[in-house]
Amino acid sequence: MIRRIFLSIVMLGLIAYLAIAVTAFNRQPNQRTCKDIELVISDSAYAGFITKEELKANLQRKGLYPIGKKMDQISTKTLEQELAKNPLIGQVECYKTPGDKVCVEVTQRVPVLRVMSDNGDNYYIDNTGRIMPPEAKCVAHRAIATGKIEKSFAMKELYKFGVFLQNNKFWDAQIEQIHVLPDQTVELVPRVGDQIVYLGSLEHFERKLQRLKLFYEKALNQVGWNKYSRINLEFDNQIICTKRNIH
Repeated sequence: MIRRIFLSIVMLGLIAYLAIAVTAFNRQPNQRTCKDIELVISDSAYAGFITKEELKANLQRKGLYPIGKKMDQISTKTLEQELAKNPLIGQVECYKTPGDKVCVEVTQRVPVLRVMSDNGDNYYIDNTGRIMPPEAKCVAHRAIATGKIEKSFAMKELYKFGVFLQNNKFWDAQIEQIHVLPDQTVELVPRVGDQIVYLGSLEHFERKLQRLKLFYEKALNQVGWNKYSRINLEFDNQIICTKRNIH
């Protein structure tokens, strides 16, 4: 008898708990307000263009900051559209959670090259081949492309070269400057070694740089890095070097 009474009490308690839980979970949205916002920035240590404080300030200026607003009045699509206007942001995803919180996940655009053209153009090329504004606060080192550079050339040929550098630790660290000549052939200024490396066209640049790396390892390490003033990689299967004039 006592056991039956105890089980009845437990069951009543469980039913009461479930009723309260269901009622709380199913509260009408207009009775709920946003309690928190979570801002997540992908690759923040790598790119470093956008900060959480800037995202917050942007939403506040537009009257879209969600904390304190009713959950059913918060449009995640509107938040996404507003943040996506920022030229330094690649993708935005906003969503609500059951805990009355709004989450905002931002993916930054990542630069692969900086272009400083003879015609005065100054911008970054990102990892999708698009142009980024020069005011981007890039915290990572990027090779600088100079010379006579049309935007179409930068967004195609130079973009491919920049992606290669980004994914190759050795050459990303070694190449400091890419100089484009009027005929769209390319010279490289390395960080180590006092010489100009002439690639010719950017066609088959990976094969050319592979030959140059072998030359570094087998020749320059023996004769010295400053023996030559110019290294020409234009032609297949050969490297033409110009000795430095010593007076």
